[in-house]
Amino acid sequence: MAEQAYTVASDSETTGEEKTSPAFPEIAIGIDIGTSQCSVAVWNGSQVELLRNTRNRKLMRSYVTFKDEVPAGGVSDELAHEYDMLSGAAIFNMKRLIGRVDTDPVVHASKNLPFLVQTLDIGVRPFIAALVNNMWRSTTPEEVLAIFLVELRAMAEVKLRRPVRNVVLTIPVSFSRFQLTRIERACAMAGLHVLRLMPEPTAVALLYAQQQQQSADENMGSGSEKIALIFNMGAGYCDVALTATAGGVSQIKALAGSTVGGEDLLQNLMRHLLPNMDDLFSSHGIEEIKRMGLLRVATQDAIHKLSSEMSVPIDVDLGSGSKISKFLERAEFEEVNKEVFEKCGTLIKRCLRDAKLEAEDVHDVIIVGGCSYIPKVRNIVMSICKREEFYSGMNPLEAAVRGAALEGAVASGISDPFGSLDLLTIQATPLSIGIQADGSNFVPIIHQNTTTPVRKEQNFTTVHDNQAEALIFVYEGDKKTVKDNHLLGYFKITGIPPVPKGVPEINVCMDIDASNVLRVFAGVIIPGAKCPPPFMEVRMPTVDDGHAWSAQTLHKAYGSTLDLVTVKKKGQH
Repeated sequence: MAEQAYTVASDSETTGEEKTSPAFPEIAIGIDIGTSQCSVAVWNGSQVELLRNTRNRKLMRSYVTFKDEVPAGGVSDELAHEYDMLSGAAIFNMKRLIGRVDTDPVVHASKNLPFLVQTLDIGVRPFIAALVNNMWRSTTPEEVLAIFLVELRAMAEVKLRRPVRNVVLTIPVSFSRFQLTRIERACAMAGLHVLRLMPEPTAVALLYAQQQQQSADENMGSGSEKIALIFNMGAGYCDVALTATAGGVSQIKALAGSTVGGEDLLQNLMRHLLPNMDDLFSSHGIEEIKRMGLLRVATQDAIHKLSSEMSVPIDVDLGSGSKISKFLERAEFEEVNKEVFEKCGTLIKRCLRDAKLEAEDVHDVIIVGGCSYIPKVRNIVMSICKREEFYSGMNPLEAAVRGAALEGAVASGISDPFGSLDLLTIQATPLSIGIQADGSNFVPIIHQNTTTPVRKEQNFTTVHDNQAEALIFVYEGDKKTVKDNHLLGYFKITGIPPVPKGVPEINVCMDIDASNVLRVFAGVIIPGAKCPPPFMEVRMPTVDDGHAWSAQTLHKAYGSTLDLVTVKKKGQH
């Protein structure tokens, strides 16, 4: 029987919920879409099972190629040679690009990839295109991800012999809520419904909680609380989490994340080997793309070999008289990427500080992700955590997807007679959420690493006499000024009584529910008023592409006339 064909829905279409309910709950699959590799897993009734593609592989390359009329991804298609992927026809690193605007440094760093990434530097979606028959075929990260997800869904349905609708996806800690909406949109385009978006170290923490629970059951004990530090570094991102685990319950104490990863190590080494790389590859012609691909493959291969060897030869002919022939020492590679490795160490220290823990308080150190095999990365984690060995109970490349599959079973309402799914993860907010006030300052209302669900509020007041309106700009991040954080949305409050500045009270309340939905409530508090103005309730984020333009236009139109300042608490100066 021919396989069922799937199409990618337009991202403007509305996908409704299915009206019929199955007799038995559908078990959601877990998907870990990495920057370079992807995997799918599901709870099979007794344990987590990773699904294999038609080539019997559990790990699949995260890319989509546009060589033919029908785009194909790394799930069903296997490129004949590594260089084919770097011919300009394939789009990859979509996880690094999705939900980012063209002023983002990560987008600018992606201009050296062997496909087209163009920017106008005005805060809108970057232009991305694949080279097809000597023509640039434009696309978006959401479309690329959706095509890839369609193939994953088809593969899962063939293996499970049932329709697949619900998914749990892993995401980096540093993803903004705007980026999360883009992931959800791509899933909707692929006909998938997202039950959970789990930070990758949180998924690993859930797997660790299950393993600790099973260990306690085998030892006929209740299991004492264990603190684990989880370090996850892949091709695109680096995440750290501290979790306290007991009895199948995992409470996230602190999260820290950054956009440093194996891609940065790769590009830094490419520039070291070919200092004028940016100038040579700026035109993105066919020959330039081939050279870029040759250099990328040679550099990637060298990094992989340096995990087990102290020095490796690099010999690559880029054409037009440009040739690289040298021996690369491991120490040289580490020096070239000194800043990246320092950022990794800073994340670990910050996470320990935010959790108010010392390295000695940590029982287990778990290191996962593709970069976990790099000796320098392992040494940094060992040194800061004062360890001589890591937790060895999980595969570094499979831990996140196994945790996502466990969450998929739990979120689907599946029960296990042996208690293997009696699990709970108490989440924490990876970034602070607040508003613009006191000039251009970011005033957090829900602080980073706050346990969710949560509801917090704060009072503000006017900066001008007889100010009748106020603009509420909602941001997410960990920086002090709003320009360095993510804009989630904005709305206007009206009905402020005509009184001197500093007198009105504007209450802003933020609520994150169990499904991680953020709602912002704001309004004027008028004591004793018989008919006070209604409060605003806005679900965030509300911004779309070009939101930087919108914010600039609003500031240009209103200036500081609708600004707010924080109401100082009694005794605060």
